[in-house]
Amino acid sequence: MKILGIVGSKRKKGNTSVLVNRALEKAKEAGAETELIFLGDYAITGCSGCGGCQKTRRCVINDDMQKIYPLLLKADGVILGSPTYYYNVSSDVKAFLDRCYCFEVFAEDDRSIWLSLNEALGIKYAGVIAVCEQHSEEDMGPTAEVMAKSLEALGYRVVDKVKALGLFAQGAALKDEKSLEKADRAGERLVKILKLRNKVREKWEA
Repeated sequence: MKILGIVGSKRKKGNTSVLVNRALEKAKEAGAETELIFLGDYAITGCSGCGGCQKTRRCVINDDMQKIYPLLLKADGVILGSPTYYYNVSSDVKAFLDRCYCFEVFAEDDRSIWLSLNEALGIKYAGVIAVCEQHSEEDMGPTAEVMAKSLEALGYRVVDKVKALGLFAQGAALKDEKSLEKADRAGERLVKILKLRNKVREKWEA
């Protein structure tokens, strides 16, 4: 089992990073192999909407997203985290999600018929972590839902959505037991469902 943690904040010691790392730590303790990346370390251009990927299943833009695609394909699950910027995900997360469009496959004669590469090859699993400075969930806007809905469209079953509120100062998440517990749960749940999947597969194939 491999789980990829993806931090959509440029603050490597910020609260989003703290909580994604916490989820990965719990996943590792539960038996998963983990890897962490910061989207800010990669030069990712926004999707141009050219449609070139529909013939090759590969994005035609040659930038650092090409380094991330193999990591996504190898991972059984992902934990995606984003701070809330103007009631939504960070620009890094939006660019990343948009560039995953190449994993969608449409019927040539009817674009209402489509599926994701993950659906065709085997569904995967995910957890999302949304962080907000304000204390009201209203002020978080659709940050968590944008990540969850996008991942679902890409063939991930989202098993946990963490909404961490009232976190602004660097390291504030380290003192927020409620948010830490939620992150722990996300990491643990992801591994539990992957173990259950493997158990079912083994019995079915026996």
